[in-house]
Amino acid sequence: MTGNKKDNNIIQSIQWIDDHIRILDQTYLPEREVFLDIYEVGRVWEAIRSLRIRGAPAIGIVAAYGVYFGMKGFEEKSYWDFETELKRTCEYLASSRPTAVNLQWVLDRAMRTAHAMREKPTIQIKTQLLRQAMAIHEMDKQICAKIGRLGQDLIPDGAAILTHCNTGSLATGKYGTALSIIYHAHFAGKKIHVWVGETRPILQGSRLTSWELLKSDINHHVIADSMAGWVMYNKQVDMVLVGTDRVASNGDTANKIGTYGLAVLARHHGIPFYVAAPLSSIDMSLSSGKEIPIEERDGEELRKIGRQMTAPDKSPVYNLAFDVTPHELITAFITEKGIVKPDFTQNLAALFQKK
Repeated sequence: MTGNKKDNNIIQSIQWIDDHIRILDQTYLPEREVFLDIYEVGRVWEAIRSLRIRGAPAIGIVAAYGVYFGMKGFEEKSYWDFETELKRTCEYLASSRPTAVNLQWVLDRAMRTAHAMREKPTIQIKTQLLRQAMAIHEMDKQICAKIGRLGQDLIPDGAAILTHCNTGSLATGKYGTALSIIYHAHFAGKKIHVWVGETRPILQGSRLTSWELLKSDINHHVIADSMAGWVMYNKQVDMVLVGTDRVASNGDTANKIGTYGLAVLARHHGIPFYVAAPLSSIDMSLSSGKEIPIEERDGEELRKIGRQMTAPDKSPVYNLAFDVTPHELITAFITEKGIVKPDFTQNLAALFQKK
């Protein structure tokens, strides 16, 4: 149920305009809405690395445009010169953030596309790389809408939902993954309430998710991460709904740090724990979550909130961006091809056989 007046409040944080992309710089939210115009691959790398754009699907989208930016001005003598530079560009973009599988999926697709067109003039390959980026962008919007429509059937009227990090339009082409389900339940007229975990240290929940929910007039409260267990204990949570940056073939799931703790708490309190996952976030090449690379970020993110020091500047910091939730703690995955329940090894594999 999209295309209604409520849908008009859903922001699109990535836009293609003439010859460049315009992104909403999330580092300024919620105080200011600042848009950046990006024309070159170096700015794409910086935007991903500095979290100006974040969320696995959104990273994939801007990286696809970044590949085109990196190649559009390259003057090659042969196709093989072109492919060598394309590989260098893809490796450069891949170094921006290692955990989200969407990024590598997009880069691998660009390499395959170019190689398949190796007999064509490279100007045609460049044009196709741009068309492919636009198609990935549009496809993500459609996938997110499908996840939202399918997932909202799991949400009863009057449900209280706890979510973590930001999984909305700011993290995707439009609607989001886990937040798309919340949006579509709202579009359907369901009276829902959302508990928004603040998501330390970058506060993607309190800064970004609450900003999106407020714009869409969805009932919510921001809570400290450390409060999640207490609202569960007091029977104020009906389900936990999160997104993912990478899912292994057995269902082990990497997501923003703190997700594992929520899954343990949900299991203890008998609360269903759902993961919204587009197929592009499912990495069937990995047998378990032990193989997922986990990004460690600058300790300054944890020592400060804004300019305010929250720890001594000489205190050592261990700042992992993600953790891995074992598959046995997950109730189901919500994908664009349907709801997936255990056995995840068998049922996730079956998704890729569906047409």
